[in-house]
Amino acid sequence: MVWIRAEVKAGRLGKQEAREAAGDVAKADTRVHDRAFKKLAGEVDGRLRIIADPPLVVPIDDLVLPGTTRDATEEFMRSLVRSYRRSLAQSHHPIEEFRYVDTARKVVGVGSVGTRAWILLFVGRQNQAPLFLQAKEAQASVLERYVGRSAYANHGRRVVEGQRLMQAASDLFLGWLRFEGLDGQRRDYYVRQLHDWKGGVEADAMRVPGATLYSRLCGATLARAHARLGDRVAIAAYLGKGDAFDRALADFSVAYADQNERDFEAFAAAVSSGRLSAEAGS
Repeated sequence: MVWIRAEVKAGRLGKQEAREAAGDVAKADTRVHDRAFKKLAGEVDGRLRIIADPPLVVPIDDLVLPGTTRDATEEFMRSLVRSYRRSLAQSHHPIEEFRYVDTARKVVGVGSVGTRAWILLFVGRQNQAPLFLQAKEAQASVLERYVGRSAYANHGRRVVEGQRLMQAASDLFLGWLRFEGLDGQRRDYYVRQLHDWKGGVEADAMRVPGATLYSRLCGATLARAHARLGDRVAIAAYLGKGDAFDRALADFSVAYADQNERDFEAFAAAVSSGRLSAEAGS
């Protein structure tokens, strides 16, 4: 990778860290739909379905209300797919090349605890080219209490429009929908691809040069997004030429990390006392 070699040549990255960085990039390249398909889907009673792995993955067949038929559930899901399709701007879109197959509720990451998420399986012609989409619940922005309601009636659309503004190249399948859940509550969702070349790094194992490079990459990406979304000249003027903003961010990061540790200690204490039940494992 050109940028990794450039960092090594500039002395900002060691050879060992360069190999690890290249490995992380290569690993992200494998996080595609085919891999997700092998992990999440299979044949159930002679039909292609999402495999149950409770409590992390629960197919919709295991969640439907008594008296609800599979045909009725599938028709409801197809109506949701049609609703989602209308949120995609193009007159012709690749989603039209795929056929809906199945849906499951999926537990997502720490940042989304308390919200709902679903995965939808599609296949292309002749049951080839699997496609997984993820619908994640979009709640009201935390800024609403300070600046008023969003111009968008659907919170999923608010998230999508924000991503389209900030990202130089957005997910082709980025869209939104709204539907009534099994509990009778209507909720907004934004939809995106699942396992679309996403990767990460082991921050705890980083040495100083690698951590510094990773911070620079994250900062540059965030700055590019804000420059696309806002007034880059006004932002630069607000930041000024000194290091006050840099120090404020560093102080906030340390305070946030300390708060995370206190939260975990409180959680562990609640589990130990029996006030909360928890199960170890992935």
